[in-house]
Amino acid sequence: MQTAVFGARPSGKRLQQIETSLNYKNKAFQNVSVTPVQSENFSFAKTLWKYFNSPSSATPSSPLPFVRTDLKKLDSGEPQLVWFGHSSYFITINGKNILVDPVFGGNAAPVSFFTANFKGSNAYSADDFPELDIVLITHDHYDHLDYKTILALKSKTKLFCTSLGVGAHLERWGISPQQIVELDWWEGNAVAEGIELTAAPARHFSGRDFARYKSLWSSFILKTSDHTLYLGRDSGYDNHFKFIGEKFCSFDLALLECGQYNEDWPYIHMIPEQTVQASIDLQAKVLMPIHWGKFKLSLHTWKEPIERATIAAEQNQLRLTTPLMGEPIKIDGHYPNMKWWEKIT
Repeated sequence: MQTAVFGARPSGKRLQQIETSLNYKNKAFQNVSVTPVQSENFSFAKTLWKYFNSPSSATPSSPLPFVRTDLKKLDSGEPQLVWFGHSSYFITINGKNILVDPVFGGNAAPVSFFTANFKGSNAYSADDFPELDIVLITHDHYDHLDYKTILALKSKTKLFCTSLGVGAHLERWGISPQQIVELDWWEGNAVAEGIELTAAPARHFSGRDFARYKSLWSSFILKTSDHTLYLGRDSGYDNHFKFIGEKFCSFDLALLECGQYNEDWPYIHMIPEQTVQASIDLQAKVLMPIHWGKFKLSLHTWKEPIERATIAAEQNQLRLTTPLMGEPIKIDGHYPNMKWWEKIT
């Protein structure tokens, strides 16, 4: 576990900064609410058996469809977003290019033979992107922070923004400390001209080895003079969504996790109906479900998350956007909502 892919734990000045955080107690970051990683009746052996004996429908039977968009020629005059499956997406807004939780290395694990992406879901690579103003990393789990992808992107990225403590990984991988901005919950930073990022609570945990809670996990609010976006990440449902919605009044678009849930870990991931409720709590005008469609990290069928979220959104009269991977959406404009997954078993 000393190899580079595992990153590094915070030390020195970074650890000293962490120790001043109100969210850091007893040598570990804390959730707002008590949050066990597993349920009270969790059995590692039983869960592992279920995972390796899960039904074939946990993985798509055929390659997933995608749209080939020239990301270097997107019109930067209007805010647009392109999703690449799971929690990776590209935003162009206010003339700036922002890439969130990019994972293009082919799997979501420290070893190449584990947790491979679904066929068709890894159609983009670092070479497809223009020069990036910001790469935003929400937390350090392998399905959000990918070693190979960061190495491929670092020469074309001006600034890396992330949660408090995650910069230790980036610095080990050759990113200059001057290129790293780390935020504690409720800290804001004008990361680029006309763009402010604020870190906010999520209900989750962190860790790339056996030690958890050494770096922070966050959702982020991206604010410009014209738009406010909620960049949600792994989180169990809790009252922080309602608090954030009241604090920021409303969101033009909320991107919220919608997959990899299970009864064995109900506090750290939301079921789809909770995803819809969280969007309502946030007072979001449009919900885009993410954290699905690329990796098998749970026991549900690959498309169950979006099926359940779609039904719950319709029942609550909530506007939903469900683009194909690679298909641009125009914020305040074109919101694709085709049920493309219905054609795939």
